[in-house]
Amino acid sequence: MTTDDIDELPEHVALNRAKWDDWATEYATSGERAWALAPGEESWGIFNIPEAELHLLPDDLEGLDAIELGCGTGYISAWMTRRGARVVGIDNSPKQLETATRLQREHDLDFPLLLGNAEKVPYPDASFDFAISEYGAALWADPYAWVPEAARLLRPGGRLVMLTNGLLAYLTMPDIETDGPADDRLKRPLFGMHRTVWADEPDAVEFHLAHGDWIRLFRASGIEVEDLVELRAPEGATTTFKLIDPAWAAKWPCEEAWKVRKVG
Repeated sequence: MTTDDIDELPEHVALNRAKWDDWATEYATSGERAWALAPGEESWGIFNIPEAELHLLPDDLEGLDAIELGCGTGYISAWMTRRGARVVGIDNSPKQLETATRLQREHDLDFPLLLGNAEKVPYPDASFDFAISEYGAALWADPYAWVPEAARLLRPGGRLVMLTNGLLAYLTMPDIETDGPADDRLKRPLFGMHRTVWADEPDAVEFHLAHGDWIRLFRASGIEVEDLVELRAPEGATTTFKLIDPAWAAKWPCEEAWKVRKVG
């Protein structure tokens, strides 16, 4: 695990490091559950939609070099390692990586875990065949920094998959969690989306873009879009995420996954 100087980090990176260190303990249990899933059992998002339905991982990871950008407790890195990939996980939170390191020991899996910022990854150009972010960098890093960095890290033809909040969820969620879940009313503008600080989490910084802005950013970074998967809550779904009601998420996507590929 590498370390870096907190005083040299961009402001949003330093804020999010402190916040995720505070949150790390409450995410350990879900990380433990996800680590225990065998190949073929993986699931995604707040409604645990099966990988067999979404196909966010390559069909054949054997022998590929892969990186998880914002790996948290490291369970997706573990999934990819079990499928035969050579994996690197990078995360901004020392406490999250402590959980990941513990779970590596408990499951007898070993892959590099780096403490660092996905906006600046200490690997040479064209080091990886596949990159993925389930939230992680996709939500907590500046897209205008981390997307070009992901493109730099990928080999020609390499793929990037990112799962993050759905656009409609962002536009309709209340500013404060206790005000209730997302509904059918727009609460903020689409134009000008980027840095977001919620009223009840003033010490954490998220990043959201409109679909057109994502597409233009990908193209400017030498990346072409292959698919946009809008996740739908299955019948009978439940979640502990208070800002999304399953009935809402059965009608509108609360999460979306972009599948893109580096040109070349």
